[in-house]
Amino acid sequence: MARRARLRTTLAASLAAALLLTGCGGGGEEQEVTGSVVDPPFEVAATPMKDTDGKPFSLAEDTDARLTLVFFGYTQCPDVCPLVMQTLTSGLNKLDDAEREQVEVVFVTTDPATDTGPVLRDYLDRFDPSYVGVRGDLETTKAVAESVGVFVADGEELASGGYDLGSHGTYVIAVDGNDRAPMFWRQSTSAAQFAHDVSSLLGDA
Repeated sequence: MARRARLRTTLAASLAAALLLTGCGGGGEEQEVTGSVVDPPFEVAATPMKDTDGKPFSLAEDTDARLTLVFFGYTQCPDVCPLVMQTLTSGLNKLDDAEREQVEVVFVTTDPATDTGPVLRDYLDRFDPSYVGVRGDLETTKAVAESVGVFVADGEELASGGYDLGSHGTYVIAVDGNDRAPMFWRQSTSAAQFAHDVSSLLGDA
């Protein structure tokens, strides 16, 4: 418990430093962070969902890594979702082993009717087998997404049992050890920018 408290304190200090960097001018030696700082941070909902094995999973209670990166999307998304996931994966691959071990990635499906546990697991394994897939009913998904500032459309139920989702937010959300979301990144963020910002948040930049 004491060790985790120290990690939380260190991450909070790193976030404060990142906040200062966002205000630095172009002439400074430090590179500015690309992510947008949320002040005050979002409070992550503890609403229970399920992982790809059908076990209970809560973004607030079951994310034990020092830093968790969360994305809301769906496996049938033809463009933005796979692009963001691949870019994020490339960025994390730029971290050293010590940094990478402190980061967890959670993908929350916005189409739970189509994205069964096995479907979601197969999709995420294409990027990284360590990624956690999470699903819940659409209303639960919307509530959890709203708690971290991500919009998920109601969607129109299709005859196939899936949904025509219309639109959903494409932010990657940073969740810290205090179950708060202090930063997010837009879909235009590059792999190098992800790597830099994550390293900064971990205090190793």
